[in-house]
Amino acid sequence: MSEPAPNPLTTRRLRRRSFLRGLGATSALLVPATTALINSAKAQSSSQSDDSGGKLTAGDASILRFLAAAEIIESDLWEQYWELANGTLDFASHNPQPGTTLTATGGNAAYINNLLILDGDMPQYILDNTDDEFSHANFLIAYLKSKGANTSDIDLLVGPTFRTLTKQANGTPISSTAKGSTQKARLTNLTQLTIDTSFWGRYRTDNANPDLGGTNFAQAVPTLNVGKHTAIPRTDADAANPNLIKAIAFTAGFHFAFIEQGGTSLYPSLAQRVRDPEVLRILLSIGPTETMHFQTWQDKAGNATPLTVSDPINNSTVTFTDLTVPNEVLQANLIMPEPTPFLNTSFPICSIIRPTETVGAAMGAVKALTADGLFVGQTPEFFQLLADLASDADQAKR
Repeated sequence: MSEPAPNPLTTRRLRRRSFLRGLGATSALLVPATTALINSAKAQSSSQSDDSGGKLTAGDASILRFLAAAEIIESDLWEQYWELANGTLDFASHNPQPGTTLTATGGNAAYINNLLILDGDMPQYILDNTDDEFSHANFLIAYLKSKGANTSDIDLLVGPTFRTLTKQANGTPISSTAKGSTQKARLTNLTQLTIDTSFWGRYRTDNANPDLGGTNFAQAVPTLNVGKHTAIPRTDADAANPNLIKAIAFTAGFHFAFIEQGGTSLYPSLAQRVRDPEVLRILLSIGPTETMHFQTWQDKAGNATPLTVSDPINNSTVTFTDLTVPNEVLQANLIMPEPTPFLNTSFPICSIIRPTETVGAAMGAVKALTADGLFVGQTPEFFQLLADLASDADQAKR
């Protein structure tokens, strides 16, 4: 019998990845994004300094590595949406996953038809958003390599190591088997989401800012923030259920906005930590595209029509209400950021992106995506990798 192939996680030399030293045996780290995991990542970052930034400062390289990881994650989830909601080949960029060739799928007619309720251009917007995320990931990876920075951790994310999500424990597909899907293993899970839609109220509130302690912002769809919900048809049976596929499409609409509001805050939050003017230019140039995405999706999600549907697989119920009715903190067409307190409540209120607090911004993004359910089914090694990347970025200093 031949010897088993070596595990790439244990044979590859990475920058201080603790899981290469026996993470799998540590039961405390089996729960994603726990305090123990985050503290472990911080301890490693403060006690070791073997990261290679090449011609970049260690901090700038760490920030770019984390942003590259975020864009790779976005690329994976947006590719899934594109397969089912568009499926035509009209890309300027290529999938950052090595050796991957995009395949025209034709999309899923039932899913597309219900997305069209939100806006007649949804398939085009989804393709464009996917293309943009591909371009962000490709650029950041290429820039890091051009500066001689270590990208071994990023190589793990773009490669096959963590692209293993295919089915839930009960056999329900994570990688959709519905018409239009390529059914390949995924990095992210769009079938068990818990979507925080408080960004809706946050951007419509004129008297509270999360950077100044503001909390309890109004949820656009409170039931999406409870239980688990799928934003893609898992099977052809989902697509054949008229009310369920409508709810799935509406769920996707709000998830699009949730994802892009995160990027809207992440780039300006981390820009405050970079040192090199060229790296600052990169963050200031990519970040606003995330804001443009968010503005688009927020506008479209508000067109969801009243609907209540139960999902027998996730054992959850979602209720969409009419957000077009006048309501200062929920009204759909109030898509411009409402002026709100900024820096200090002694100043006049100001229309701003929020939050933009830099302390803990990267780890906050990891925690938000984890709470979203995007990584349900991933390995402890995956969570440790993200925590280490985030901790490094958060410790960068000008």
